[in-house]
Amino acid sequence: MKTDMNKLLLHYIHDPLCGWCYAASSLVKAAAADGIDIKLHGGGLWGTPTSLTAETRRYIRMNDRRIAELTGLPFEPVYLNELLDDPATIFWSRPVIAAVIAAGALRSGADLEMLHAIQIGHYVQGRRVVDDGVLTDLAGQIGLAADDFADALRNSQADEHIRSSRHLMAQYGIKGFPGFVLEHAGEYTPIRHEPFYGNPEAFSAALLGIVTSSLDKAGHHRAAG
Repeated sequence: MKTDMNKLLLHYIHDPLCGWCYAASSLVKAAAADGIDIKLHGGGLWGTPTSLTAETRRYIRMNDRRIAELTGLPFEPVYLNELLDDPATIFWSRPVIAAVIAAGALRSGADLEMLHAIQIGHYVQGRRVVDDGVLTDLAGQIGLAADDFADALRNSQADEHIRSSRHLMAQYGIKGFPGFVLEHAGEYTPIRHEPFYGNPEAFSAALLGIVTSSLDKAGHHRAAG
């Protein structure tokens, strides 16, 4: 059911190469489906181009298994058995965050579409999503012209965006990815997301419940006054 939430904004602190942000994709979709506006903040989990050590691969696989169990999201063999195991694979957040920013600059809502396209490209298709050519292809899949996307990518100011996102994380005590802060009527509320994996409708309902509670309290205070 659509809800009129013109003054409700969910700040979503994400990283396209974070497995738990992939896990949170259904939570974000549920919130958007209920009319909640989403603002993306790319935080830069992988700050420099990084080759994966054996220990890092084990850690990623452990989390991927947990995410699959909780959400039912696919992690395909081309990702698990090829991309992760390839010594040439690089994880680096800046190019994928820049691509999300660029998409959003070209069309309202395309930033969230691009984030999802990158996640599918990475976890399902096993593509090297840090490469500009792959990102341009993914942008085309969501209907963005290659030349326009290339221009927007060059002008994304991704480094400044990441610094701003990190400041937001520090401001609200968010230690990792994903992170959520609900903005409503000038108030900002950090939102726990961990209980809602596998139950996205409950996540959206919890957000709406926070707003309803806030409105009820405001009404009570006005009545008392």
